Amino acid sequence: MSFTLTTYLRSVFSPFSRRLHNRALIRPVPQQRGDIVTPDDFLKAIGRGSDTKISFDMWDALWKTDGRSLKQAGVAVRDRRYILWAMERYRQQGHPSDYAHEAKPKKKIRGHGPSVQFGKRIRSRRRQ
Repeated sequence: MSFTLTTYLRSVFSPFSRRLHNRALIRPVPQQRGDIVTPDDFLKAIGRGSDTKISFDMWDALWKTDGRSLKQAGVAVRDRRYILWAMERYRQQGHPSDYAHEAKPKKKIRGHGPSVQFGKRIRSRRRQ
C-alpha cells in the first residue's frame, strides 16, 4: 500500500483527523498587491498598532506564521485573533482598507441588572 499525495491530503482535511494544524502548511502565500509590498506595510494597513506588536523581515515569514508563534512572540489573544483574521481576509483577495476596523472600546459601566440602569447606579434600601 503506497501513501500518495491524495491520501495525505485526504487525511489532513478529514474532519476526524487530529492533524488539522498541517493546514497552515498548505495555505498559499498571497501576492503583494497595490501599496502593500512588505510585512510592515500590511501590519500598518490593518491598524490597531499591529506593526508595533510584532515584526517580520520577509513576506513569506509573515504568511507562514500561526497562532502559536504569535503567542510565543508575546502578542495578546485579542491582537493575535485580529491579525490572523486580517491575514485570512487578505488571502481571500480583500484589501485592508475594506475590512480593517478599530477595537471595541472598553465598557464604562460594568455589571447588568437592577443595580445599574440608564448608566446610573441605583441605590436600594438597606435591610436592617
